[in-house]
Amino acid sequence: MTAFIEAASPHTMNTYGRLPIALSHGQGVRVWDVNGRAYIDGLGGIAVNTLGHNHPRLVPALQDQIARIIHSSNYYHVPNQEKLAAKLVELSGMTNVFFCNTGLEANEAALKLARKFGHDRGIERPEIVVYEKAFHGRSIATLSATGNAKVQQGFGPLVEGFIRVPLNDIEAVKAATQGNPNVVAVFFETIQGEGGINPMRIDYLQQLRRLCDERNWLMMIDEVQCGMGRTGKWFAHQWAGIKPDVMPLAKGLGSGVPVGAVVAGPRAANIFQPGNHGTTFGGNPLAMRAGLETIRIMEEDGLLANATTVGAHFKAALARELGALPGVREIRGQGLMIGVELDKPCGELVQRACDKGLLISVTADTVIRLVPSLIITQTEVDEIVAILCPLVRDFLGEKG
Repeated sequence: MTAFIEAASPHTMNTYGRLPIALSHGQGVRVWDVNGRAYIDGLGGIAVNTLGHNHPRLVPALQDQIARIIHSSNYYHVPNQEKLAAKLVELSGMTNVFFCNTGLEANEAALKLARKFGHDRGIERPEIVVYEKAFHGRSIATLSATGNAKVQQGFGPLVEGFIRVPLNDIEAVKAATQGNPNVVAVFFETIQGEGGINPMRIDYLQQLRRLCDERNWLMMIDEVQCGMGRTGKWFAHQWAGIKPDVMPLAKGLGSGVPVGAVVAGPRAANIFQPGNHGTTFGGNPLAMRAGLETIRIMEEDGLLANATTVGAHFKAALARELGALPGVREIRGQGLMIGVELDKPCGELVQRACDKGLLISVTADTVIRLVPSLIITQTEVDEIVAILCPLVRDFLGEKG
């Protein structure tokens, strides 16, 4: 096998700070690079590979679909769109679904829904409440909604119409919107992913739901990273016993096949009409089969319960090994979405972990992000902890 050359390709845009490895294949929660070296995957494709790699029931289903039809067009009915939409409606308690390809597209569609919701009520310049540290994507509109100056830098002028507030402070929302008749929606992640694994409190989510009802705002919850069973419920907001009006999904919905969705409740379900929104690839037969099979296998194998029990074991093990260290600020998250915040930037831990055979990421500069596949076992979690914790201890013990 040809060894991978540790250099950037001269033909791809220089958009990623890549590690000097190329992955060849995977099995379960393990992957191998082109040189045959094995890694345990604590990143899961950034919360995408719900069923791990080379799942014995997903792969044959996708092979079967590829042999039938991969893509048609939304000029025609796609039967599995109806089936997957019905399943998402059942799991969410909402009413209608639009399918796209990515989380960015799902979030962009949500922003369009909110604006049209406002225009339909006679509001010429609709405004949407968004949050500090949020991440909703890298299109011009979604990066404008994002609360990260580094993501936005160099791409101005940003899209107007956003009001930014801090997390978990209902009085801040009320103060920022007081006397403003143009507010139409509140848009947030139940647990911020790129922002550093920052959860919204249950009481805050309930207060926000009541405020949206009182003021006829759309509650739009970005479940792209924290949804699809990652926290132990199908969608992270369900821990608070609430329902959103709009819910973008993607990442884990197709176990690696690109698929996004916007799920809408009664207040938002009929805002879009033919001609208002569309997509070429969204809802294609291959993506729909991937979504259906992912959910079916998750149900059959009890992966929500696995996320809860294994996630609790994971968090407890990290707390036991790292919680008392002076340089560890907090270990937070839920289920298999865990962040370990340190007191200094720790991006170099990504390479150090890779060198030891572990794939992780660092987000918001100081937060180790762990979002493995939902099939992971306690034994495999213990393996991750055994590799990661000595690296963190060594890193925090260094001067500088």
